[in-house]
Amino acid sequence: MSLLTFIQSTPTEAVDAAAASAQNQMDYIEMAINGGWIMVPMIFLSFVAMYIFIERFFAIRKAAAEDLSFMNKIKEYIIDGKIDSAYALCQQVDNPVSRMIEKGISRIGRPLQDVNTAIENVGNLEISRLEKGLPTLATVSGGAPMIGFLGTVIGMIRAFFDMANAGNNIDVRLLSSGIYTAMVTTVTGLAIGIMAYFAYNFLVARVEKVVFKLEARTMEFMDLLNEPVA
Repeated sequence: MSLLTFIQSTPTEAVDAAAASAQNQMDYIEMAINGGWIMVPMIFLSFVAMYIFIERFFAIRKAAAEDLSFMNKIKEYIIDGKIDSAYALCQQVDNPVSRMIEKGISRIGRPLQDVNTAIENVGNLEISRLEKGLPTLATVSGGAPMIGFLGTVIGMIRAFFDMANAGNNIDVRLLSSGIYTAMVTTVTGLAIGIMAYFAYNFLVARVEKVVFKLEARTMEFMDLLNEPVA
């Protein structure tokens, strides 16, 4: 082959190779379709997990936000005997800490144990609100891989069924459909489960930080009520 012929043929071969490579690249939409009907519940679970994570992330972040001067103002009002002003301030602020302190202020004059119990009850309700949806997210993290494994079993049964019906005319392409379904569902289930698992633990850690803050503010308020009157 002459040098000129080689130079002329190289671009053509490169284009052909690129076209062949493009044809062999994996189409993820086609892959999902070939996964069979088992992909429908897994895609639904992925959207559920995504919605819960985004919604809870912003809800927990809002609950964690706190005005550093809030407790100082509450302390000043209570020391000055301005209980109504302290109560009004709590109603103006929209976060779990203000709602707990508001309940405690409304119980001032009763035994401290009753005040503390009332605050704890409100705190438990606030924590329950923050944890809304987290059990579902945990279920997705465990359920998605199991559904994926179910798809794996279905795909392998399909492959062996095709093999049994083929008799002596067994072809690799005959088995590829069932095996393809098995692998796609397994990968999809594991991917959704892993992402939901990390999302769940991330949100749980954020909730725990809010819980520690609520406990600290409760102790601060109770110490304020326990201070001797000058």
